[in-house]
Amino acid sequence: MAEIKVPELAESITEGTIAQWVKKVGDRVEKGEFIVELETDKVNAEIISEEAGILTQVLAEEGDTVLVGQVIAVVEAGEGAAPAPQAVAQPAEAPAPVIAAQPATPVAAPVVEETSNDRVVASPAARKLAREKGIDLNAISPVDPQGRVRVQDVAAHGTAPVAAQVAAPVATTNGPVVFTPAAQSDRVTIEKMSRRQTIAKRLLEVKQSTAMLTTFNEIDMTNIMALRKRKQEEFVKSNDIKLGFMSFFTKAVVAALKKYPYVNAQIVGDEIHLNNFFDIGIAVSTEEGLVVPVVRDANSKNFAEIEKDIANLAKKARDKKLGLNDMAGGSFTITNGGVFGSLMSTPIMNGTQAGILGMHSIVNRPVAVNGEVQIRPMMYVALSYDHRIIDGKDSVGFLKTVKELIENPEDLLLNS
Repeated sequence: MAEIKVPELAESITEGTIAQWVKKVGDRVEKGEFIVELETDKVNAEIISEEAGILTQVLAEEGDTVLVGQVIAVVEAGEGAAPAPQAVAQPAEAPAPVIAAQPATPVAAPVVEETSNDRVVASPAARKLAREKGIDLNAISPVDPQGRVRVQDVAAHGTAPVAAQVAAPVATTNGPVVFTPAAQSDRVTIEKMSRRQTIAKRLLEVKQSTAMLTTFNEIDMTNIMALRKRKQEEFVKSNDIKLGFMSFFTKAVVAALKKYPYVNAQIVGDEIHLNNFFDIGIAVSTEEGLVVPVVRDANSKNFAEIEKDIANLAKKARDKKLGLNDMAGGSFTITNGGVFGSLMSTPIMNGTQAGILGMHSIVNRPVAVNGEVQIRPMMYVALSYDHRIIDGKDSVGFLKTVKELIENPEDLLLNS
């Protein structure tokens, strides 16, 4: 017998959500075969079986949150006929068997899915969603050929009974009563938070467990834009990729991290670990939220290598092909809200890192240059940092170094 456990994913990932079971109870499983997809705040991970045999137990349903090291399935040796499917994680609402010797006691009214003598086979998550929407499970036509109702089947089912259309005030645990439109009203579209919920939870943990502050500066992009324009054609011809701003900022960040090493550190227990490597996370937006793949050893790469790494990682992110090795171990992060039109924002640090640089939109605006007012392309930049490690002097100095290098991009060659 082999237990399938949630593997160690990355140093900052402690839990995930069961996204999809590729195999079901009774299926034959080969050694090394992909059996379940796990969704985390960073990436989807494919979990394999270490042994060949029959999948006899599934201990977590789709939509369940599971922890690293948790047993989620059991594979037993065998070649025989597959056993009948079973829901191993008994739903909380399942009624206990009636014992004839006990005196009759009043019972609560039956829940909505218990409207027939034939109990519907459904996942706990599906039962919960059906209760919330007021849907009879017997009325649902599941996609599963074995008749098991899943969350997707409930979500795709038609509208709920008229009684469920009435909006009602919802009492929150710690707060005022909130008036919420009916779940099945045509005025409301409901989506499962999925990975976004996990991302939100992680970001909240960072804010609550660190002394996060943010400092701002502005950068005159005139010189870097002129240099990029002059060198673009030659750069593309030599490297088969465009010269973007991200390679300049990555180079500037590495130079600033060398000058201010505590910005490249992290807290581990009661120790400060100063990283002597420069693995720079580059935030990439996908349909399911922000992910942060890592450009490894950015200090030893030239502009073309950095641009190619970023392009390849961004493509893998959009194609949902990022692996855990692409995400783990970054020492600092750069995020660019400017691609969405953001003028200024406060980025939240990534995992256990001590800092994150936020780039923003380039906007032409009047600035004073040598006593004269000129229209210049300007960008606001923000450094969010952990004040437990980094003091104001280092944070301001770091951001000022980035500013000076971007405004004088030729100087970046001296720091390569």
